[in-house]
Amino acid sequence: MAVVETTQEFRAEARFQRVSPQKARLVLDLIKGRGVEEALTTAAFTKKRIAPVIHKLLISAVDNAKYLAGEKGLDLDVDNLYVKQALANEGPRMKRIRPAPMGRAYRYQRRLTHIILTVAERAGEADLVTKADNSKAAKSPKGKAAARPNKAAAKKKASSRA
Repeated sequence: MAVVETTQEFRAEARFQRVSPQKARLVLDLIKGRGVEEALTTAAFTKKRIAPVIHKLLISAVDNAKYLAGEKGLDLDVDNLYVKQALANEGPRMKRIRPAPMGRAYRYQRRLTHIILTVAERAGEADLVTKADNSKAAKSPKGKAAARPNKAAAKKKASSRA
């Protein structure tokens, strides 16, 4: 039986934010999968109204990670944290009425958003930098061309058989 080591995840939530989920996802997609330091910089300089809230939420998630690592006695490297999950779920809608011509009223909805950020530690330093193995390509003088058959030669063989 194989032993699978799971990484600890730390999360923070901001609920009932007065922005539509679609607009919040624009900023969340910018930081998803990035390192925490890069995500904080991106959120700080993004020109969207929800960006400061997301920046504050990301700081809260990192603080949660520090606190829980201290409580549980985990060895946590804060520089190795990344944004694992960034969700903007729809909250309740507020129904409002706008005055319309001739005494009528138009209904519209104010959307609310629940934002969830999850940070986790990367598996290891080896995952961050990878090297390409060029030893096989250097030995072969033709490189990849020797591995692929010539298309023109394949067509001639197919037409001569017919």
